[in-house]
Order: sequence, then structure tokens, then C-alpha cells
Amino acid sequence: MPESATPGKPEFIFEEAPFEECHASTLVELANGDILCAWFAGSRESNPDVAIWLSRRTGNGWSELVKVADEGGLPHWNPAIFRMPDNEILLFYKVGPSPREWWGRLIRSRDNGITWSDPEDLPKGILGPIKNKPLLMSNGELLCPSSTETRDEWICWAEVTPDAGKTWERFGPIAVPGIRRGLIQPCFWESAPGTIHAFMRATSDIGRICRAESRDYGRTWSVAYPTDLPNPNSGIDVCLLTDGRLALIYNPTTAKRTPITLALSSDNGQTWPWRADLETIPGEFSYPGIIASDGGLSLCYTWRREKIRFWSLSAADLQ
Repeated sequence: MPESATPGKPEFIFEEAPFEECHASTLVELANGDILCAWFAGSRESNPDVAIWLSRRTGNGWSELVKVADEGGLPHWNPAIFRMPDNEILLFYKVGPSPREWWGRLIRSRDNGITWSDPEDLPKGILGPIKNKPLLMSNGELLCPSSTETRDEWICWAEVTPDAGKTWERFGPIAVPGIRRGLIQPCFWESAPGTIHAFMRATSDIGRICRAESRDYGRTWSVAYPTDLPNPNSGIDVCLLTDGRLALIYNPTTAKRTPITLALSSDNGQTWPWRADLETIPGEFSYPGIIASDGGLSLCYTWRREKIRFWSLSAADLQ
């Protein structure tokens, strides 16, 4: 496909909503082919009325919006949803007044997202996936892409749970040497058993997506280093297609959250000859989520903080 051509057709998950702003969407495909999408929304990011919302995509379109996590008076942040091999759905999110003070929560569903458990606190020192979905590694462990933010330090971590969130270990840090306030919100993929790669959002003083590698299922990591891919201090996400190509969704600039672009790599993220701009008009198009789906891709992102945009791309769309 020529660079900047646009495949497929987008849709909004909702046209009208009972909130003023929404952000940070995440999605998962169920065993029956339905899609669940979750995000945080309320009057404004970090306000006490911000909760986690969810909608379901069936053959008849998107369902009514459902509030699935709302612990009164606490701002909610950055959900990350995942389906385990036994079809249990895990929905991670954060609560707290700011990223410097938030803590991790987890709710579970055994009926494809119709009902949810009471919230579980994650252990002290564990935040869970900070924005992007977990990775189920070839050894059966769940690898969660995490990060911590303080006023002086932004650093990425790998959190591992072998039992769907019951016990945890944290590994890292993953950082660019000499830059303390540098990286957050990693996303992971596995290219061979135990060989894990990370792409990470970078602050503006770096201005590029950064990368690191692990050869032991996320226990130890190389130093992080900038790639050639621009990043305006904005979220990204990756996944592997069934044909082995790597898909990346990101903002390919150093200053704005537009355009938002889908790119494909056949050499494990070294080069990106296939690119499609999904949005090019002014506005914020950011914080994407992407999953492989039936030979193609499903993806979502924030659309001007007003709506959540969804795309379903077939294998033919990605040629």
C-alpha cells in the first residue's frame, strides 16, 4: 500500500455520551468474536467523577455504554483489558489523584464482560499494565508493561504474574542511561521464546520512541535507546499480526498528537515500509490500543477527547 493511504473504514463507539471527556481506550477480542472496549471518562481527566466505561461490539454494532469501575470520589485512569486462555477477562486500571500518587486495581469477568468482580488492590509496588495490554509469553506467564512517574523520574518496568494477577514480581528498571525523566508506558512483544522487546513513550527531550530487549522472559533488560521513530511524548501500542509482521500505532511527530499512523514492519521493528495515516486533521488523536484479529487488526484511540474511534482492518486491508 502507498504510504499515507488509508485502509478500512472507521467508526465511533458512541455518538453521544453521559460524560464530557474520554481518553485511554483499550480493547480485547472475546472467544465468540465480539470486541470489548474500555476507557476512562468524566468531566475532565483527573477529576473525581472520572470512571472506567465499557462497550461491546457484536454483529449488531456497539452496545450501550456501561460504567464498570467507579469508586466514588477517586479519579480513574488508563484501563488495560486482556483475555486469559481460560477466557477469564482481566481489566486493570489505576485510581488516585495523579500518576504520582495512583495505585493499581484489577476486576475480573467470567462471563465475557457482562458482570465483574469487586475491585482487587494490586500489591504494594505493583501498578499493573500502566496503559498498554499485557503480553502472554510463551512460558504461560503474563508480562505487564508498567512504569512509574515522579516529578523527577519517569522509568519503565516489567511486572510478571504467573497466575493471572494473584502473585507478582517486578523487573527493571528499563531506562535510557543518564536520562531520569525519560520513559513511560511501554508495550511488549515476543519474537522468539523468551525474547521480549519493548517500545516506550519518550519525553520531549528524547523525541523518539525508545526500545529495549530482554532474552529471559522480561527478567533482565538491555539499556533503552532511541529509534528513528518520532514521538511527541504520547502513547503508542504494538502487536504481532498472525503473518509475523509487527504493527505499530503512534503519532509520527515530535510536537503534536496528530496525525495518528498505523505502520507495519517485516523485520521485527527495524524498518516500516507500510504506513497509513488514520487521522490527519487538527486535534488530539492519541493513546491507541491495537490487537491482532482474524488475520487483521482491531484498533482504537482517543478522538479529540470527545469520542473513541475504532477500526477493524482485514488481512486484505494490510497488503
